[in-house]
Amino acid sequence: MSLDRSSRPMTKLLSLVLLLLSAPWLGGCLFAGPRHQGPVTEHFDGEHFQNLEPIKRLSPDEVFKALRKGPRGPWRDYEEFAPGKPPPERVGPGQLRVTFINHATVLVQADGLNMLTDPIYSDRPSPVSFIGPKRVRPPGIRFEDLPPIDVVVVSHNHYDHMDLPTLRRLEEAHHPRFIVGLGNKALLDGEGFRHVVELDWWKSTEVAPGRTVTAVPAQHRSNRGLTDSAATLWAGYVLATSGGPVFFAGDTGFGPHFAMMAERFGPMRLSVLPIGAYRPTAFRPVHMGPVEALQAHKVLRSATSVAMHYGTFALALDGQDEAKYHLLWLLAREPVRPRFWALGFGEGRDVPALD
Repeated sequence: MSLDRSSRPMTKLLSLVLLLLSAPWLGGCLFAGPRHQGPVTEHFDGEHFQNLEPIKRLSPDEVFKALRKGPRGPWRDYEEFAPGKPPPERVGPGQLRVTFINHATVLVQADGLNMLTDPIYSDRPSPVSFIGPKRVRPPGIRFEDLPPIDVVVVSHNHYDHMDLPTLRRLEEAHHPRFIVGLGNKALLDGEGFRHVVELDWWKSTEVAPGRTVTAVPAQHRSNRGLTDSAATLWAGYVLATSGGPVFFAGDTGFGPHFAMMAERFGPMRLSVLPIGAYRPTAFRPVHMGPVEALQAHKVLRSATSVAMHYGTFALALDGQDEAKYHLLWLLAREPVRPRFWALGFGEGRDVPALD
């Protein structure tokens, strides 16, 4: 039986789920990452991390069934695009520039500091190179055109966010400081990374004189295989800049953490918010869609927001352009249009100052 083009990415994704279901000894033991070892806290019971509010954890079988229900939005075959212009090497004091590269990979440049989020340049976000969803377009900025990278933040250990091949390239070419959630340092240390800092929620580390990165709650989950679910922490990050805070949400559903951040940090100068992989509805507790992202923008009192986590890998039922155009439709219906950008791949913009 032949498959239409829109079915192929989902067939590959279901094949990966089947691989993990049919070979638990392989998915559970070979792919599983280290577990966090530490004292019990409000969100760590000694073995597993929890979200601020309980959410149902889907079994692999439930994920498979949800993905089979459809309908699936269309995805095009791989398309080659010219890369975006190389970003500036640095921006000056008080300046802020954001460049969308692909998926959740965003370059944030502020006060002379260059920070990269959840970088992935690999063809597949998968534990193996020959199966799993394949990218449908190249990264918007060539790896060789990246400016010097000082800091890399990794929100959690899922393969589309913690891509070890890309992290190794960054380690070799830029020697940045890697910031991860609790329990993830052991994996990177074991891979030979030299400058890794792990943070609990609400803990900070200095990345430049007077500049800190704070790990903040997200509503998600973690695992590399079948036996390490919730064994390491997932997080977003807030970068303190001279012109106001910059927030990278990582992977998250909508939850009370946004109001907590607004209270603690004040209005965000920039928020980088996920909008994709929100269908089927079973995914919504851990993956915001455009509706929830716009709601988060408002709760955070974000002066500018940028959309990410769409249009690169077919990870769920929403189509390649579905989340982006849904967001644009929502923005057009607002009485006063919010400054919420859906940047082109490789597009960079200077972010206005807070009022």
